Amino acid sequence: MSLEAFLDDFERRNWQRVSDGTVRIAVIGLGWWTVDQAIPAIDASELCETTVAVSSSSEKAKRVAAGVETATHGLSYDEFHAGEAADAYDAVYICSPNALHLPYARTAAELGKAVLCEKPIEASSERGQKMVDACDEAGVPLIVGYRMHTEPAIRRARKLIRDGVIGDPVHAIGTNSQAMLELSSDPNQWRLDPELAGPGATVTDIGIYPLNTCRFLLDSDPVAAQAFMQSAHDAFEQVPDEHTSFMVEFDDGTYLAATASQNAQATTSLRVVGTNGEILVEPAYHMETEIRVTRDDVSVTLDTPQVNQMTELFDYAADRILTDAPIGPDGEHGVLDMRLIEAVYEAGESGRVVTLD
Repeated sequence: MSLEAFLDDFERRNWQRVSDGTVRIAVIGLGWWTVDQAIPAIDASELCETTVAVSSSSEKAKRVAAGVETATHGLSYDEFHAGEAADAYDAVYICSPNALHLPYARTAAELGKAVLCEKPIEASSERGQKMVDACDEAGVPLIVGYRMHTEPAIRRARKLIRDGVIGDPVHAIGTNSQAMLELSSDPNQWRLDPELAGPGATVTDIGIYPLNTCRFLLDSDPVAAQAFMQSAHDAFEQVPDEHTSFMVEFDDGTYLAATASQNAQATTSLRVVGTNGEILVEPAYHMETEIRVTRDDVSVTLDTPQVNQMTELFDYAADRILTDAPIGPDGEHGVLDMRLIEAVYEAGESGRVVTLD
């Protein structure tokens, strides 16, 4: 079959089941990502609206809420945990430091609210499992915010791999790096604090992108990891992974070789190589994507729609909440990622291959 024959059939939102209905969202954690990215994405969505803002103080929350047309309440964290304004929202979006995801998710579950949580699910797999258990016991959905799962280019790459355009997948090569200290020069930022971020600064925050996107593209789960990591800059003295390189073995026999850094030139890519071709996504994990598909000696760069990835994520979450449809990146998916991340750090420290039981 020719390469062109594989490229005709693609539906951007083949996950969508409803086109009307509204999920009212309480946004928890009012840092720059929530204010500059998440709230505008919710405003642009088809199925969501922001109705409650939650922050460290009710004054800040009320100030942010006042700038959002659909918002009716601004709450402090204590007020949220006390259940104030619980009738004003149907779901929560948690965008706090990793180690604070669990208490907010637990309160939301006790209040009967669906949970959409930023990745990684928590600062450890043990705490992530507690989130899963809390949501299961309360009977509420738990969705982990992997925006690559709803990004049209990534979904198209996944379909092409499933359709056999590159033959049998063999291995993947990924990279993700950024100059974190240029984004924030605060030496006390939470991503450099193991008590808030988890076991490190790079794999947990940005190395998770090639790791999880590869899982999604290959539809496979990790079974082993090995890694090298180092921290040389003074700002990274509390974490082991200013720079890292790691390899993952998947249960289908494929491999991922990845590099990541929080102190390097910003660059993102993911290449999946098969027996008959390859798919290159570059850029890969930021707010724009591009795909080049090669089969035998023919290469095609696809015309892929550029979307607001956060809007896609919020509409996907709302669609699942409104329809009770199966969730792709659910809590158990997030816990397995966290177990793999822990294995990567253990491998980096021990210098040996670490298997996932």
